[in-house]
Amino acid sequence: MRPLALPLSALPVLFATACAMSPKVDNAALPEAVRVPAGHHQAWHTTTSGGEITYECRAKKDMPEQFEWAFVGPVATLNAGGKVVGKYYGGPTWEATDGSKVTGKQVAVSPAMPGAIPLQLVKANPAEGAGALVGVSYIQRLNTRGGVAPALPCGAAQKGQRQVVSYQADYVFYKPAM
Repeated sequence: MRPLALPLSALPVLFATACAMSPKVDNAALPEAVRVPAGHHQAWHTTTSGGEITYECRAKKDMPEQFEWAFVGPVATLNAGGKVVGKYYGGPTWEATDGSKVTGKQVAVSPAMPGAIPLQLVKANPAEGAGALVGVSYIQRLNTRGGVAPALPCGAAQKGQRQVVSYQADYVFYKPAM
């Protein structure tokens, strides 16, 4: 038996359904640095699964005789309403299963709980393609768990070695209020 194939025209309905079931973020309760500016509304709330951040042992930029774990890039699956709705990867880039894609630039970060990557606010660039991510203006990374650089030794003997660290986060997408 073949699985039921949905037409692309059905994807916006699936995204709208997932949005209706998503938790609402109380921006006033967040650290000021990562609050979305007034005039934007929450459009989509996703959680990650299988999130990984890769780090590489490298010489420090200004002190080449010292080494540190340097961020290489992330990868994660985005879920909403119990379904896979996209993926997240370096850039930063968020890509929905409907083919729409958005990149952005970090505006601010705020510390999270110990052992977790910081909360983040990203200003989105115009989306590519047509679909759920069209019109996204801001993206927040919230409820982070894990993802910090490894606590393993990083020196000349480890130079070039890579370590993959698991992480989880919520990515919340905003669009201008109409």
